[in-house]
Amino acid sequence: MARIEKFEDLEVWIRAREICKFVDTLIISTPICENFRLKNQMEGSSGSIMDNIAEGFDRDGNKEFHNFLSYSKGSASELKSQAYRAFDKNYISQQQFETLSEMCETTKNKLGAFMHYLRNSEFKGQKFKK
Repeated sequence: MARIEKFEDLEVWIRAREICKFVDTLIISTPICENFRLKNQMEGSSGSIMDNIAEGFDRDGNKEFHNFLSYSKGSASELKSQAYRAFDKNYISQQQFETLSEMCETTKNKLGAFMHYLRNSEFKGQKFKK
């Protein structure tokens, strides 16, 4: 397996970035933009998914990285819940809801698999390397 040198190479971060782009599109093109609280929450939770992956990666320790991946996973669930709210208020279509929901679920599954890998890895992180 190739060594990952930067967080931008991580599949989970790339997927999280796609979620952010999709949420931005929804905000611009739907009535979500008029509900400032929901808009800010959706922007925040989508950004938190990718930001926590990046921050955890550069902590250089598997345990810390695992914790930050867990925060990202929680943010993906939070965003999915917000998608339900947007759908229930008729701000987004069934298709938009299903797309965002699937993006969140796939990312949560990938994050969970990555967390499992880190828990079972012999390598404990760059800061422990001598």
